[in-house]
Amino acid sequence: MNQAATPTPYLVAQLTDLHIKAGGKLSYRRVDTAGALHTMIDTLLAAPQVPDIVVVTGDLVDFGDEHEYRFLRDILQRLPMPVKLLPGNHDHRTTLRRVFHDHGYLFANGDGEAAMHYAIDAGPLRLVAFDCTLPGQPGGRATPDGLAWLDATLAAAPVRPTLVMLHHPPFHTGIGHMDAQGLDNAAALEAVIARHPQVERVICGHLHRHITRRFGGTIAMTAPGPAHQVALDLDPQARSRFRMEPPGYLLHWWHPAHGLVTHLAASGDYGPLHPFFDADGRLID
Repeated sequence: MNQAATPTPYLVAQLTDLHIKAGGKLSYRRVDTAGALHTMIDTLLAAPQVPDIVVVTGDLVDFGDEHEYRFLRDILQRLPMPVKLLPGNHDHRTTLRRVFHDHGYLFANGDGEAAMHYAIDAGPLRLVAFDCTLPGQPGGRATPDGLAWLDATLAAAPVRPTLVMLHHPPFHTGIGHMDAQGLDNAAALEAVIARHPQVERVICGHLHRHITRRFGGTIAMTAPGPAHQVALDLDPQARSRFRMEPPGYLLHWWHPAHGLVTHLAASGDYGPLHPFFDADGRLID
């Protein structure tokens, strides 16, 4: 008798804001971003379920320098699964494309400084990258041309579960100095997303924290950084600061029967797994 096949989950690991510096130089005189990325990769490879794909939602390097990108490329070669990149405000599109010349999806919308919009199939999911960065500026913008591309791209696959990826979150977070360099024209982006119910998540970086908000009939969220985190201070006049809080990443778990579930995962080695015991001291297996 034929038995129904067991549904197969699909795992997308979202990393963001790597801020790699050439030769492993420290950021802000104290943050080893390259070492933190190596720890993140160790964590991913040691996980009970290794991700099927890794996406990085911007700020791949610190200054958009070719030496930084080449150093990053060497580190990322440790990952055996596909890795998809998206620029952030610290990146330089032309240089990124030159160093990662074999990542054909980066050229889907053009070469040089053309926006890095692209759409790819990833297992049962569709990943749509929406590049809202503005060269030389900390904030981003959803441009009319970009929104038209996004609307048409989403309309082309109306039933395939989709993750829309961008660097700047399209919502205010309450962290004033980061909101000041947020996404311009976010309301227009929300209107586009609302027209396409297959969008399961809008996933972002930039904030170095995990933050969620309802957005366009779905959920928009930012991911934590693998190294330093932006300080959680909701005073609109708070000064720009970071803290060495526990680093992490997001794991987006797609299951055919349950949809998309997002987990916040810690990066690092926190010791062995420990069993639970019941009230009588018996092992719970």
